Amino acid sequence: MPSGTARLRVLGIDPGLAAVGWGVVDLDGARVVYRGHGCFVTKPEAGMAGRLALIRDSLKAVIAEYEPSEAAMEALYFSRNVTSALAVAEARGVIRLACSDAGLPMSEYGPMDVKKAATGSGRSAKEDVQSFVRLVLGLSEIPRPDHAADALAVALCHCQGAGVRSALVDASRSGRL
Repeated sequence: MPSGTARLRVLGIDPGLAAVGWGVVDLDGARVVYRGHGCFVTKPEAGMAGRLALIRDSLKAVIAEYEPSEAAMEALYFSRNVTSALAVAEARGVIRLACSDAGLPMSEYGPMDVKKAATGSGRSAKEDVQSFVRLVLGLSEIPRPDHAADALAVALCHCQGAGVRSALVDASRSGRL
């Protein structure tokens, strides 16, 4: 990013095979600024290779448009359906590769970590997290679809950690640590 702009631009990703949510925010000091969000939807009739290619190409287009400096993705969570977990794992691999090809460092956060960062509780309802996203980003309504709101929540979770990392680096450089 050119100097004088935001210090950190984060691409948040809610991975899936049928739908991949994305959201972009800037962290400028303690201020978080909304930049954009959306969702890629794949169709089963495209076949696995076609669906993965759509995810890769769509994500590369978002990266080219928004030029993030870091990426954050929600970690894989599944309880029973191993088959769908394997398909999502393949999509996550394509997402990770697209980010790596673009030189983006990738962090991962579990669903409970994202909820806790948003509301203070890892057991919060999805609606509470979405309301947090809307409030923090100053949006007039909750971002839609849900996958995009989830991706923005992941980006905000990453920003909280980035703010802490930045403060530690500043303190270390100034001799306060």
